[in-house]
Amino acid sequence: MAEPADAPPREEEERLSSPRMKPPRAPSAKESERTVDHPGPGDSVVPVVFPGPVGRGGCCRFVCELLKHIMYQRQQLPLPYEQLALFYRKPSPQAEDVARRKARAATEPSSRKCQQALAELEGLTSRLERFFSRTPVPRVLILLGGSALNPKEFYELDLARLSWGAGEGSPSIPACLRRLFRALFLADAFSELQAAPAMGTLVMAQGHRECGEDWLRPKLNYRVPTRGRKLTLTLSSEGGDGPDWAWDDYVWFQAPLTLRGFRE
Repeated sequence: MAEPADAPPREEEERLSSPRMKPPRAPSAKESERTVDHPGPGDSVVPVVFPGPVGRGGCCRFVCELLKHIMYQRQQLPLPYEQLALFYRKPSPQAEDVARRKARAATEPSSRKCQQALAELEGLTSRLERFFSRTPVPRVLILLGGSALNPKEFYELDLARLSWGAGEGSPSIPACLRRLFRALFLADAFSELQAAPAMGTLVMAQGHRECGEDWLRPKLNYRVPTRGRKLTLTLSSEGGDGPDWAWDDYVWFQAPLTLRGFRE
């Protein structure tokens, strides 16, 4: 006998009626937000797989190095961070001869801007280190231009799929950084972007609502922007599914500091 036209397929009916199967649980609001962040037109996703678990300190290092790299690639720093730190550190008067003082005086405004940018960047990275020591951090956003709600472009580091832990068998942080930046290089993530004007850079990170953080400011109702160009790096570990996140316990925190880009 033919089945009614509106009846479900037999396989689906048997699956739903099986005593071993339970209907899926409706996701919470936090889980829904986490699972619907699909790439939009012009967005890019770069997967990076590490050969083992990574500790919180390593994850913080990924964030800090990626922040420096993005600011240089998007013309917010005139040189890579390491070169700026080398060339623009103010030497002691005893180590500076007359010729270097004259050369320095000619570029004093640029030097002041650079020293301020370096100090702000170093201050932010030290605060992020403390934040990572207080709570697991599943996601980090680096937002350029505009505002936290409506940036011109932004970058997400997705750590939620990464196996956490450090010890014997864990890959070294330098090796992980090489793998991360190799993936970025192969993805050619920045070559098609137009030159960017000097603009502000904001950093937001998810953490446990009870972590006791007193510098980054909680943004309980923050939602990830849906406009603006987005690049997502998804980090994961071989053979691991990552922790089972209780998303309702995690909220966004915003660094109360805007990193200002500058040109020489």
